[in-house]
Amino acid sequence: MTLRIAMLIQRYYPLVGGAERQVGALAPLLRSSGLDVQIVTRRYAGLADFELIDGVPVHRLPIPGPKACASLSYTLCALPLLRRLRPDLVHAHELFSPATTALLAKHLLHVPVIATLHRSGAPGDVQRLRQKLLGTQRLALFKRYIDLFVCISQEIRGELMAVGVAESQMVCIPNGVDPIRFAPVSEANKRELRRRLGLPEGPLVIFSGRLVPEKRVQHLLAIWPALRQICPQAVLVILGTGPLETELRAMAGAGVVFAGLVDDVHLYYQAADIFVLPSVAEGLSVAMLEAMATGLAVVVTDVGGAAEVINAGQHGLLVPPDDPMALQTALLTLLLDAEQRRSFGLQARQRVLERYALPAVAQQLISVYQRLRTQHTGDLQLVEPR
Repeated sequence: MTLRIAMLIQRYYPLVGGAERQVGALAPLLRSSGLDVQIVTRRYAGLADFELIDGVPVHRLPIPGPKACASLSYTLCALPLLRRLRPDLVHAHELFSPATTALLAKHLLHVPVIATLHRSGAPGDVQRLRQKLLGTQRLALFKRYIDLFVCISQEIRGELMAVGVAESQMVCIPNGVDPIRFAPVSEANKRELRRRLGLPEGPLVIFSGRLVPEKRVQHLLAIWPALRQICPQAVLVILGTGPLETELRAMAGAGVVFAGLVDDVHLYYQAADIFVLPSVAEGLSVAMLEAMATGLAVVVTDVGGAAEVINAGQHGLLVPPDDPMALQTALLTLLLDAEQRRSFGLQARQRVLERYALPAVAQQLISVYQRLRTQHTGDLQLVEPR
């Protein structure tokens, strides 16, 4: 019997961040493995109510008015849709309106619920909920009624344990990346890609992510003139959009390229030499894993799950968050040492192949779905006789 999964997420393609890219990569793979996966998300301006994306049905629900009204509208519209979809399991991505909606669906449809947390630290679900009105009460409901929490990093697991979630109620499944799409290319192909993408020659450093405060892109722009004094040909390419874009563009000097939101992010990684991520908070960065799979040397802040992936000095360089001088020193080290970049890149890709390949991650998730569904069916059979 086909297992029907409803995935609830606030945003989905073409609006992308780390969580959206991870769900967008997993959902088609899960469907190709025989699961009936449906995405239930919010409808933002210019997007259709329904479409197929990579063969995955995407249902977008109206979110009129201010934030509270938007959340209520999403939930009220999702519940009748879920009745029609009749999922065997609801998978919420985030502990806000997706998880709240999932719990109501559990009550109405009598199905198990999974929740994945995609960020830790100050912008993460647990800390944000604790600061919100009635946030403690919502956390208590989630602890009581969510069947399983999926932790993408040990830091998220620790945050859940700190608010009383039992170890038996959590499973650690990291983010994954497609190692075929995100794969290194030869130097000749790299030069050709740069020509096609309109990128200059010289050492190329790439950032990919939403342009929001916690990504600390302003630190990159602040140190870039000093790096260019030593490496005049170095280029910084910034992929992504967000609320800080206008401000960041105004800060940028020579040797900085804003490429915006791109569908073919893997081509930019393949054209680059170094990946940088100066965030002050992450869960387990999908962009970092993609860059590592592509064979890039990486410089990332030691936040979220970065240290679980990277052995500093073997797969890349870790720097403290909010330390622009440490960030500058690490980038300069790699800009001046092509052999070190090559060595880090080779070992980074091997690390991803061993632990973070998307097919293995998808299989872990399928096993969890099947186990929960079997347990739930068994529980129903136990209570049915009167």
